[in-house]
Amino acid sequence: MSAPRFVHPLRWEPLPYLVLVALLVLTGLVRPESGAAFIALVVAIVLAGTWLVLGWLRERRMRNPDAVGELTDAGALDLVDAPSAGDALRAVVPVADAHRHQPAIDLARLHGGARQWAVLVPRARRWMSPRFRVGVQLVGDVEPRHAGFLPDTADATWRDRLDGLRESGRFVRVPAVIEGSGRPYRVDLDLSGLAHVVGEDGPSAG
Repeated sequence: MSAPRFVHPLRWEPLPYLVLVALLVLTGLVRPESGAAFIALVVAIVLAGTWLVLGWLRERRMRNPDAVGELTDAGALDLVDAPSAGDALRAVVPVADAHRHQPAIDLARLHGGARQWAVLVPRARRWMSPRFRVGVQLVGDVEPRHAGFLPDTADATWRDRLDGLRESGRFVRVPAVIEGSGRPYRVDLDLSGLAHVVGEDGPSAG
């Protein structure tokens, strides 16, 4: 089964805000003396506010540990290591959007060194973005550091298989190298061991 590319429209964070704002704008047009129309508007505002709060609570309880780059405890995850397959088979890809996460990468390098592991988290996304991507969390430090996402080509190749592991509660950890002696840093991932972990057609049983 293919992993979804986008969050369901009704679960997209900005939607209840937009609906609530639109309803509040209508309060300037629908006056209390309008009777039933005004009552219906007030009820709609209350429902939109409830929708907003419930959506926020759902996001806090959702199974994905890295919905918007907020993974806090990699030790709580069931991690599957995908070590490098060797120099002859190395498949190195740069982390996308690393320029947006330079402070986090800097801290990861400071506390975990230039070479460390990175956890790949499917169904992650930038806050307010409807698009699901595979998040990259550096875990050389005690605290995970969000470094960005898999680039589009790698995302398309591995998204469904990584999502299959996520469904069973497992997440893959791959070797990462932070390149550069100062900002801007680049983060490279070695994905050559992924095929051994997830197989060519789906997650492995081990």
